Amino acid sequence: MRTIKFLFSLIILITVGLSACAQKTNSNTSTPTAFSDSMPKADTSLAAKSSNFWRERLTEEQYRILREKGTESPFTGEWLMHKDTGYYTCVACNNPLFRSDRKFDSDCGWPSFDEEVAGGKVKTQMDYSHGMSRLEILCGNCGGHLGHLFDDGPTSTGKRYCVNSVSLNFVKSNAFKVAETDTITLGGGCFWCLEAVFEKLKGVVSVESGYSGGLVANPTYKEVCTGSTNHAEVIQIVYDVHQTSLDEIFKIYFTMHDPTTLNQQGADVGTQYRSIILYHNDKQRTEALSLIKDLSNSRVYSDPIVTSVEAFKVFYKAEISHQDYYENNKNQPYCRLVIQPKMEEFEALFKARMK
Repeated sequence: MRTIKFLFSLIILITVGLSACAQKTNSNTSTPTAFSDSMPKADTSLAAKSSNFWRERLTEEQYRILREKGTESPFTGEWLMHKDTGYYTCVACNNPLFRSDRKFDSDCGWPSFDEEVAGGKVKTQMDYSHGMSRLEILCGNCGGHLGHLFDDGPTSTGKRYCVNSVSLNFVKSNAFKVAETDTITLGGGCFWCLEAVFEKLKGVVSVESGYSGGLVANPTYKEVCTGSTNHAEVIQIVYDVHQTSLDEIFKIYFTMHDPTTLNQQGADVGTQYRSIILYHNDKQRTEALSLIKDLSNSRVYSDPIVTSVEAFKVFYKAEISHQDYYENNKNQPYCRLVIQPKMEEFEALFKARMK
């Protein structure tokens, strides 16, 4: 099976190209906005530096907040009432985090935004300090503490990124170039695996793990694992149609999971692990069915493809502990034994297409 997948992937590498085909723009306002390469660039060399390095590089107050997870006094920050047009970046590494038109006055005393710059610029993790349970936001590049994320925002996203001014710098820009995006929902085994792969693909704006295809509203992970909800573990991918294509996404999808095992991927068994494509428009349905037909006729797999192609209805985002799971839990046995080999295979076969 692995040899077949490898040969298929070699074909993909030869034939896949970036297409600028006109696909329907996704109108979901809660989807992170993608930008062209004109935005500021993060200094990726600062991704893993020691405490001593940061003590020398940052001011005392910056170190206290960014590295020791401190908080500045409310209504004192430099960027609280700032109204200029541009990008708010990480003060430590220049990673673009938020753009100015996503900033709003929340009267909380700290700069607030309703949306992050997409593409993993901002990472989250649970924060249980001070006897509270909050979602901490960090720079996705250098890991610096930014603030916290709340679900009480007044805009259509429902989000409030509450950020310390000390954690930010500002780069003035007079023009935002918004990318044209589309959304596809895919299931193929444990969502941790597919999420880890597609987060590394160039042109992918965001990947979220969740549940879809079932009958129960707002299911929990525990409920889905019983198989009683009929939901599949899926990922929802938002991608820039000018940097990647539906064809490329589908071919990587069929390379990185086994579409011939019914309700199973390796040792993961159950209807929640079924191979499923949930299409959002007729173009996606047509391309999915066409590719499955071509793969079947070419006998790429020794067994029949059992991937179901169904109309997308609703996506329920999984609990926060399941988002960016591989990135946050690389030393866990499942990550080392199951996901890491997939990531190595993806890097070997699609290195030119990785971020």
